[in-house]
Formats: sequence, structure tokens, C-alpha cells
Amino acid sequence: MFDEEDLLAISALSQFLFCPRRAALIFLEGQWEDNVATAEGIVIHDRAHEPETEARADLRIARSLRLRSLRLGLSGVADVVEFHRMPDDCPRDASGPPEDIALAGASGRWRPFPVEYKRGKRRHERGFEVQLCAQGICLEEMLACQIPAGALFYAKTNRRLDVPFDQTLRQETELAAVHLRAMLAAQETPPAVFEKKCWGCSMFARCEPKTTEGNHSAATYLSRALAEVERGRDAMK
Repeated sequence: MFDEEDLLAISALSQFLFCPRRAALIFLEGQWEDNVATAEGIVIHDRAHEPETEARADLRIARSLRLRSLRLGLSGVADVVEFHRMPDDCPRDASGPPEDIALAGASGRWRPFPVEYKRGKRRHERGFEVQLCAQGICLEEMLACQIPAGALFYAKTNRRLDVPFDQTLRQETELAAVHLRAMLAAQETPPAVFEKKCWGCSMFARCEPKTTEGNHSAATYLSRALAEVERGRDAMK
């Protein structure tokens, strides 16, 4: 379990999976550069975070819901969490946590469903799916329930991509949190590795991947950083 002051941003997971160096420039060095894509993303998230509530017969919507997981050491804000009313006769598995909860001021049982807003077109992007899964895991810990899925909403096409929180995605999410923490604990920015995706990155000018690309791979760097974390844990035993 982590303490409150040790929690990392959920949003850092998608940055890290897109590029560990980009995540380090932002979260270690405090650098940031906007481009059209990031500016549009900020506008989309600001709209999603407007303090509006919506209530229908079978749906409740919470915006800007604060999340945390002391187990994973993560915290953040969910763009939207939908709560869907479940039928009274819905079968329940008594062997594990329920998939629905009670809501104050509302009768019946409700299933939480996190929705993360993104710009652009509907597509699979693992970093976004990990970020969404981390939100689901936080909600599970906070609400003592099981959340089987969530969705990514893409503003450009106004379409959703449903994301099941299967065991593979959950394991990737937990591993990403471990690797992110290792990188930040090492206090060392990974070397640049130039890839095609670098051209669209808002941090391209600050990172200068074509001129600063190192001889060491990101995998080698992460292995060294993880070893540092393990040594720190052993020293505290």
C-alpha cells in the first residue's frame, strides 16, 4: 500500500506507454509544449469536466470524479463515470465482489462504467486503454465492487470504443504503474529513441530525438531503473 503523498497521476501511464522519455520530460523535468493535438485535447477534457450532473430513469452521470488506488499508488480525475441501473432480477456471483453498488438518493443497484474522453478518431491505443483500466481499478478499490469494462470516447468521430478489463489488460496496467514508478524513482530521463510517431509529438522540439538519440535502448534503461527500485525496497526491509 502507498501513502497519499506517494500517489502518481493516472494520466502519466498513457504518456509513459507512448514514450518513457516523453513521460520523464513532463513528470521529472517539468517540461511541456503544446501543439494543435494537445490544445484540442485540453478543450475536450475541459468540456467533459464541466460540473454538470445528468440523471435519467436508468442512468446517472458523474463528471470530474476524483479517483485513487492506494494499492497501485495512483490518483487522478475521471472525465465521466456512468452508473447504469441494473434489473432487480439480475443474477449475481456471490463468490466475488458485486458488479453493482447502491447510490445515495437512488433506489436499486447501479453498475459503474468509466468513460475517458480523447480527441481524434476511434482506434485501439494501448496506452489509452491502460489509463482507462487504471481508472476502473481505482473505482473498484473505492467502491468495493468489480468493474468489467469502460469506454474511450473519441470526439472527432463522436464514437465510443468499449474496452473490456480482462486479465491481460489488468496485468499490463499494474506493470505500467511499476515501471513508471521505477523511472521516476531513478530520477533519470531515458535516452531518445527516434520513431515515426515522434513527428506528431508536442515535445519533439524539446526532446530532439534525431540529434540526441542514445546508444542504449529504453528496455535496458527500464531494467536498470527497476533494479534500483528493488534495491530500495530491500534496504527498507
